[in-house]
Amino acid sequence: MNRSELTPASRPAEGVTTSATPVGYHQELRRGMGGFASFAAGFSFVSILTTVFQLFGLGFGLGGAAFFWTWPLVFAGQLLVALCFAELAARWPISGAIYQWSSRLAGTTVGWFTGWIMIIGQILTVAAAAIAAQAVLPGIWSGFQIIGGPHADPSVASPTGAQNAVLLGCLLLVITTVVNILGIRQMAAATSVGVMIEIVGVIVLVLVLFFLPERGPQVVAHNTGWAGEGGYLGAFLASSLMAAYVMVGFDSAGELAEETHSPRRTTPRTILRALVISGVGGALLILSGLLAASSLTDGNLAAGGLSWVLTDRLGSVLGRLLLCCVAVAVFACTLAVQTSGARMIYSMAREGALPFHRYLGKVSARTGTPIITSIVVGAGAAVALLVNVRQSSIFTALSSLCIAMLYLAYLGVTLPLLVARIRRTGPLPDGVDETGRPLFSLGGWGIVVNTLAVLFQVGMTVNLLWPRAEIYDLTAGTWWLQWSALLFIGVSLAVGAGYFLARRLHLRIALRHVPHTHIEPPVEAVAEPA
Repeated sequence: MNRSELTPASRPAEGVTTSATPVGYHQELRRGMGGFASFAAGFSFVSILTTVFQLFGLGFGLGGAAFFWTWPLVFAGQLLVALCFAELAARWPISGAIYQWSSRLAGTTVGWFTGWIMIIGQILTVAAAAIAAQAVLPGIWSGFQIIGGPHADPSVASPTGAQNAVLLGCLLLVITTVVNILGIRQMAAATSVGVMIEIVGVIVLVLVLFFLPERGPQVVAHNTGWAGEGGYLGAFLASSLMAAYVMVGFDSAGELAEETHSPRRTTPRTILRALVISGVGGALLILSGLLAASSLTDGNLAAGGLSWVLTDRLGSVLGRLLLCCVAVAVFACTLAVQTSGARMIYSMAREGALPFHRYLGKVSARTGTPIITSIVVGAGAAVALLVNVRQSSIFTALSSLCIAMLYLAYLGVTLPLLVARIRRTGPLPDGVDETGRPLFSLGGWGIVVNTLAVLFQVGMTVNLLWPRAEIYDLTAGTWWLQWSALLFIGVSLAVGAGYFLARRLHLRIALRHVPHTHIEPPVEAVAEPA
């Protein structure tokens, strides 16, 4: 292990060359993303149209109308995490951000396991995002319900719906893989267009539903629609899966930092902007759906979610047009998640940290993208779908598991960052961005924000991994399904540990200098912040 990389204090200022500075990464990825495209990468990963439509019915079914309050709670917690990430993104603008940040804060051993969990989580997230096609396409045209025919049950919790979701998901993965390997400009253009359509769709949808209220906003103060028994707290915590699933992936802008112009200035802003806009838009979307639904107690809202609200309240023509916007968002979301996962694998592979790293660490001279990693992520997501083709709980189980793994990976960054702050072993390196202004920093609030972020992540991870039958085992009789999340994570860590120790990676990985797009001016020439 290269101990010189363990703390930020031991590293020279970014962009300054010294005799002790390791050889930097050769710039192979092409910088083809501007500020909006960087924002689009994070916003597309979050993709409120995709994920809210996916899980609205589940969240409402588990917690009733009061499940709305899980949204601001999760948003507040994730905003704390995003603030920590923004600091790190300004200082280490590099592909495989989660792995790179963790390695530089806690050493390459911790960083490797953080990256390993992140890769698996991202592949599962791609699969879960692709399933969203089933929540939208049959509502646009019944012919998309291929398994069982147009009159079959399209609900993902039904056998025909689950199998059709796998089919549509695999077809979508083929398309996103092709776009991904064409080049970063094509990917950026696709996500940017998708985000513009999604933002317009959210605005139109919220306005239309707010003008068709069936009840007042006080409905969120009650658990109307909740069909459970016993105490409500457990149901409320379970319903937070929806908010937790939606508000992840804002770090994608960091994953694409090596392909972004002026990343030290751009990336911190786009990380925060993607989360804040998603948080506000998602809250309005959930509230408008609750207000406009024709009934909260007949079971349709829990079964059909927002798709049912649209077609029921707006009619088939307008409702389907808005569902088309959702379908575009599903495509952009799947594409963004797959791109993020491909860059994570590439980042670890070019340091020899993964099997077949000589192939996974290659960048196509023609497209400027790591083609093989994009194919691996797409194929891995397809396999995750296919092995669960007969599981009616595939949707809820995949959603909760993939997000729990991402939360664990995020914790592999924020916890070492907090330890470094408390021990004062080395503050984050100072420096300036591409315009000569000081890098984004939390200053004196760093420890407070970081501590609250870690506490939130620990609590939410436990909540997501809790072996609830209504999430992991809809058969309510298969013990290994109910405990599948913990079992899967345990097996993943065991496999990773076996490879890590067998290859003696703890003795071999040495992180290199972060690439940059500018030469920093002398300290005395740094402009004062505006």
